[in-house]
Amino acid sequence: MDQSPTIAQALSEVGPRLKRLRTARGVTLAALSEATGISKSTLSRLESGQRRPSLELLLPIAQAHQVPLDELVGAPEVGDPRVRLKPHRVHGNTVLPLTRQPGPIQSYKMVLPAGRTTPELCTHEGYEWLYVLSGRLRLVLADHDLVLGPGEVAEFETRLPHWFGSTGEGPVEVLSLFGRQGERMHVRARPTHRAHA
Repeated sequence: MDQSPTIAQALSEVGPRLKRLRTARGVTLAALSEATGISKSTLSRLESGQRRPSLELLLPIAQAHQVPLDELVGAPEVGDPRVRLKPHRVHGNTVLPLTRQPGPIQSYKMVLPAGRTTPELCTHEGYEWLYVLSGRLRLVLADHDLVLGPGEVAEFETRLPHWFGSTGEGPVEVLSLFGRQGERMHVRARPTHRAHA
C-alpha cells in the first residue's frame, strides 16, 4: 500500500522520538522491555527505524512512559476551535454568516438597527426561518403585520412579499436560516403528546 509523503515522514520520525523519550528519562532498553513485555531487540529495531511502528507496540510503550500516544507519533496539535466571525454591513444591518460551507441552507445572525422601521417589501426564491434573540422584530408578510419578541419564531416562503426590521424601540438581534429554491428546514424530532386519561 502506497503511503502519502506526510504519513511516511511521520512514521520515520517515530523511532528517533521513542529513543529521545527513553534516554531523556534514563530508562534502559532492558527496563523498558520488562515494563512493556516487548523484547529488547524489537525495541532497538523500532528506535532505529528498522521495525515499523504499530499500535500493538506503541500502546504499551506509551503506557510505560505515561504519555499520550499522540506524543509518541507526533500527532499535529489540534487547532484553535474558536470561530472568529467577520461581520458585514448589508443595507445598514450587521450580518454575521454562521455557516462556513456552501450548502442548501445558510445561517446568519443579524443585528437590525432601531432606525430600520420603514417597510420595503421584496420577493425572491427561497424559504426563511427567523428566531428573535433580543429586541422586538416587526415582520410584514403579505397582508400580515406582526411583532415578535425574544424567543419567538417565524417561517415563510420568500416568494411572498416580506420585510422585517425594528419596531423603533431599539435594535433587534435575530438568527436567520435561509434556504434557496424553497429549501425548507427538516425537523427530525417532534414533541410527543400523551393521551389524556
